Amino acid sequence: MLHAAPVVERPQADQIAPIVPLNEIALTGIFEISKILTAPTRLETTLANVVNLLQSFLQMRHGVVALLSDDGVPDLAVGAGWSEGSDERYRGRLPQKAVDQIVATAMPLVAENIATHPAFSPQDVETLGASETATRVSFIGVPIRIDAKVVGTLTIDRVWDERPLYRLDSDVRLLTMIANLVGQTVKLHRVVAQDRERLMHESYRLQKELSELKPTRDRRKVHVEGIIGDSAALRGLLDKIAVVAKSNSTVLLRGESGTGKELIAKAIHELSPRAKRPFIKINCAALPESVLESELFGHEKGAFTGALNSRKGRFELADKGTLFLDEIGEISASFQAKLLRVLQEQEFERVGGNQTIKVDVRVIAATNRNLEEAVARNEFRADLYYRISVVPMMLPPLRERRSDIPLLANEFLKNFNTENGRALSFDRHAIEVLMSCGFPGNVRELENCVQRTATLAPGPEIVRNDFACCHNQCLSAMLWNGGSESASQRSLPIVPLSVLPAAALRETAVGGPPRTVEPATSEPSVGLAGTVAERDRVIAAMEKSGWVQAKAARLLGLTPRQIGYALKKHGVEVKRL
Repeated sequence: MLHAAPVVERPQADQIAPIVPLNEIALTGIFEISKILTAPTRLETTLANVVNLLQSFLQMRHGVVALLSDDGVPDLAVGAGWSEGSDERYRGRLPQKAVDQIVATAMPLVAENIATHPAFSPQDVETLGASETATRVSFIGVPIRIDAKVVGTLTIDRVWDERPLYRLDSDVRLLTMIANLVGQTVKLHRVVAQDRERLMHESYRLQKELSELKPTRDRRKVHVEGIIGDSAALRGLLDKIAVVAKSNSTVLLRGESGTGKELIAKAIHELSPRAKRPFIKINCAALPESVLESELFGHEKGAFTGALNSRKGRFELADKGTLFLDEIGEISASFQAKLLRVLQEQEFERVGGNQTIKVDVRVIAATNRNLEEAVARNEFRADLYYRISVVPMMLPPLRERRSDIPLLANEFLKNFNTENGRALSFDRHAIEVLMSCGFPGNVRELENCVQRTATLAPGPEIVRNDFACCHNQCLSAMLWNGGSESASQRSLPIVPLSVLPAAALRETAVGGPPRTVEPATSEPSVGLAGTVAERDRVIAAMEKSGWVQAKAARLLGLTPRQIGYALKKHGVEVKRL
């Protein structure tokens, strides 16, 4: 029951406490409940929070939200303080005959005294703590609908103290409005659950098809313009692209920064049936939320200051084509809800408009964030995660495709020569330096390294000494090593090592037989040079991998033999777990 706080006494006119109007309390309550219902939490938790909030502005003792199964039996019952496994406690407070009447008639049920009302059995009266000679209990129950179907009930009970302030009709109207909001939320959760199940089934089917895709010698290799390399990791990725491109499924590209996610997205589009349609891209992290909404959905004339004309958004421009959403993991929680609706329904309204626009767009998203951790921390909506991660594709870092480094480096140098009118080339030792680098910035860092070195190279050939890393001047190495020797005292990231000894390098590049690698003493080395920071990095990699040398080698971008050499050189004793 909605009521204002009672005024106990009125000693003076200026001390009269203001009475809050009932309609203002109701409006505030509905507003607060609407915020709870739109929060990205589990349905049971959301409904329990609604009942808990009801207690703060409605006169009540207990409240229960019950959702029904197809046979009309309460399938879920929650109340204030709900926790996992407590459904039976709340289900026991439901007067079954009264609930059946609400569901059958689709009408509210109001009982001023349940002890004398025919819809309540003696057991119900006892359960709710009422009797004709003792406590008098009132009851209000309203149906929860999805469209025209009753799917549950919202019920409260209260102790009647015969105060004339109670107005049951006002409470019934308020609870009916709240039940309607709950019904819409339940409908959305059920649609998302069905959609998630369908998407997971589709993802399983595609993953199974990809897993069954076995390379054969006579099959023609997939070639994508702009993607250079012939390593096994890259070839496997291109094979998957050829399969995924044939469908309209949403794709999520995962990988470190600089691995070429935009190129892969463009390749999927160009190999798909939508190749002749637009390929539209947008960086979600580069724009604030208000601008991003206008960019994606468009706006009408006068929608905001400076909107002099109507403008189509990226979704409209990409109709019948592909939309690439880069850095999707950086969008805000409020905008995630807006984006989810467009991805599910393929419809939206422009900013400042009320006309619904339907489009046919294939979405390819990309991120370098760990979305699973973001979902667990409630930083990323789980329903949006399932929507975009229908076909996840992991892009291999450059350290897992080292054989592609010479091809990429020569291509970058060729482009540099064309743009600058030069005729530079790499000598053998220069390629060895590039092959030994871990390149935590991946292809983007390799390109920058080639351009920087070519710009400063004095001779017709780029030699080993032309590289900044050979003079301990590599800015990237300083970045990943912490910038100074004092960084060794901090928690260091597991990053690939810069330059390996020449003997170890030749073993990696040529793939020769196993042999003992002796430390190189005649040439400078930046990677495993014996510093405290490098030793700590090796130990950190071993601890992270459970002291399994093969796993630690992959973390550092080395071979098992090279990690063994590093452990021996730094005097690290391998722990037996």
